[in-house]
Amino acid sequence: MKLLVTGGLGFIGSNFISQILSKPSKYEIINIDKIGRGANSENLKDLENREEYLFIKGDISDFKFVQRMIKDVDAVINFAAETHVDRSIANPATFIQSNIIGTFNLLEAERKLDKPVRHIQISTDEVYGDITQGSFKEEDRLKPSNPYSASKAAADMLCLAYYRTYGLDIIITRCTNNFGPYQFPEKLIPKTIIRAQKNLSIPVYGTGETIRDWIYVLDHCKAIDPILRKGKSGETYNISSGNEFSTITIVKKILDALNKPEDLITYVEDRPGHDIRYSLNSTKIRTELDWKPRHSFESALEKTIEWYIENDWWWKPIADERTLHPTPWKLR
Repeated sequence: MKLLVTGGLGFIGSNFISQILSKPSKYEIINIDKIGRGANSENLKDLENREEYLFIKGDISDFKFVQRMIKDVDAVINFAAETHVDRSIANPATFIQSNIIGTFNLLEAERKLDKPVRHIQISTDEVYGDITQGSFKEEDRLKPSNPYSASKAAADMLCLAYYRTYGLDIIITRCTNNFGPYQFPEKLIPKTIIRAQKNLSIPVYGTGETIRDWIYVLDHCKAIDPILRKGKSGETYNISSGNEFSTITIVKKILDALNKPEDLITYVEDRPGHDIRYSLNSTKIRTELDWKPRHSFESALEKTIEWYIENDWWWKPIADERTLHPTPWKLR
């Protein structure tokens, strides 16, 4: 099967490609990425000479480019997206262009093909908004709170419309907060690790009591393969691990693992429209596709901390002051 992976030099996309090609594979992969913020060509350097792998630089916002790339593939896995909530507050326009127009271009190109192509849309738990009790199921309504989640929700709606109107073979996945190797330093866990290593203050929004469900990126990637092979067209699958922690708890766990003092923590102005808690019910994928996470939170966090300590060559060139700014939505 030939896959077109978009955004495959980003955090989750590169982990997916690396994992799926780590053993003799039944897949051929064409990876397209504009190499924007969050992407890094070093992520898949070791695959450059693999026969099953081809990288082509390009932007899914370019419809003609998408048409050329999509004509000979069997499936599309759309990881390509602008993802950081803080930056979406500072500059929403790039999120509209990449997340909505880019997805639209993929769907239009698929619609105009003379053969069916399976489309896996990698979405996010943030499209549901926050929830104080219980967990969201796939059929719950969407209530995004910021430009990033709104752009992802819009892309999801386009996918469902193209499934119903044109009969395209489309599946949506919505996953909780990922962490692991190759995550861009602006995100909470790598930022905390890097700043703690440098003995810099650790910025925590508000009181630090916002809650997220954390999943190791390789567990997320493992869920995509059965969805690709056995998932039902037109369906949405939530992917979650049940590791719900407050932001301040995560930060303290990292400081403890690094033997750093908690007085590094600095509480900063809260993010505008900050969601209180995310939580997903992933019973559907667990029962229908026999998936479950394999890594405990504690072991995965330990692996992640070790990776950032041992691979400073990867993050040092990109961990600049702008990336590590405590309130990046104020940067214009």
